[in-house]
Amino acid sequence: MQKIIVNEDVNERIDKYLSDITDYSRSLILKMLKDECILVNDNIVKASYKVKENDEIKIIKEYTEEIDLEPEDIPLDIVFEDENVILINKPSGMVVHPGSGNPAHTLVNALLAHTKNLSEGSDTLRPGIVHRIDKDTSGLILVAKNNKAHEILADDFKNKKVKRKYIALVKGILSHNHITIDAPIGRDKIDRKKMMVTEHNSKDAITHVNVLKRFNKYTLVECELKTGRTHQIRVHLAYIGHPVYNDPTYQRDKTTSFGQFLHSSEITFTEPITKEELHFKVPLPNEFQEFLDTLD
Repeated sequence: MQKIIVNEDVNERIDKYLSDITDYSRSLILKMLKDECILVNDNIVKASYKVKENDEIKIIKEYTEEIDLEPEDIPLDIVFEDENVILINKPSGMVVHPGSGNPAHTLVNALLAHTKNLSEGSDTLRPGIVHRIDKDTSGLILVAKNNKAHEILADDFKNKKVKRKYIALVKGILSHNHITIDAPIGRDKIDRKKMMVTEHNSKDAITHVNVLKRFNKYTLVECELKTGRTHQIRVHLAYIGHPVYNDPTYQRDKTTSFGQFLHSSEITFTEPITKEELHFKVPLPNEFQEFLDTLD
């Protein structure tokens, strides 16, 4: 069961509200409401119900989008693979798994064409997927090939045993070489598809930032996550006044189709079955590196 406490003055239809803050499509939410699988303050409500502050919404039965997972012959940049895990260098622009608005052409579709050995995942649309990175964030993502590996890796991520580093190009000049951003993150009150630093209905979030190089109008930084919140690096860097360059969501300048200049560059983890300590590092995507070269 999923529970949502409304900590803001919404006054919006419940089907619209839930489609904004969850991965469910509006049509699927309508079906869940009709089937009485969504309760507000333990009461059955219609789609026209207006959500109010302090409402307690319970999703008592989860539904899955009716999407047929099909293998697709999409090239994969495989950094490492054994019988338990696959480490992929994901390109910017690739969605990790199918969902509302993205029924195909995802990393999962490519993985299904590559191997028949994937863990069951957290739901039927996410075989093998232990963690995610944003569509327009490039770089390393770890995939489980069996349920035992998935269980161990998920626990390692939860307990912060997996270490990841990101490279980002931010706007402006950071004055300090080392920064720790400790600011809770929750849903944006206006646009609930976005996240923001807020005390309301939020979770603790900590990001360590180290300056790698300063340019005339930009700074190249390395970020290490101590927590794993949605859009964490992008939100935190925008919060301190240095949004990620080319980010279509958290900065106002015009952007290209490449998306934010944010790259998952390094990962250190324990192979879940063999217990071997593994470390990998991948270079920046061509578009990222070529833009940096113009700044020198």
